[in-house]
Amino acid sequence: MTLKQRHLILLAAGGSAALMLGALAFQHLGGMAPCKLCIWQRWPHVIAIGFGIVALFALPRLMALGGMVAALTTAAIAGYHTGVERGWWQGPTSCSSSGTSGVSADDLFNQIMAAPLVRCDEVPWEMFSLSMASWNMLASLALAALWLMALRTR
Repeated sequence: MTLKQRHLILLAAGGSAALMLGALAFQHLGGMAPCKLCIWQRWPHVIAIGFGIVALFALPRLMALGGMVAALTTAAIAGYHTGVERGWWQGPTSCSSSGTSGVSADDLFNQIMAAPLVRCDEVPWEMFSLSMASWNMLASLALAALWLMALRTR
């Protein structure tokens, strides 16, 4: 493995680690519990970190490919989540609003009582009109580019 490839892998895996630390800080220090889609976005970052660690010891090109796929997976989930937040499409029924027309009062009460505490279709925080999911998508695409650069480095 070249020094440049090692640096790119460390930067890409470190970027996923930084995003995970940020998400955990928002959750545990900022008191912002994650929704279901937020949790789904975290898993590929954890996998990318694992690929980065393994790449430093063995199979750097294969691990870089895995890291790139993990980053693109997170970006895709975050893009889907952004669309749910903006109302472009319906999110999972377990964490999104489904409307109340044609629902009896008892059924509505049961839906309210069974609803998760954190909804996927509400934006709890944003910066420059972009939600955390949107920022995660952009950052994950940048990380995927770093993984690709590491993969292509000879």
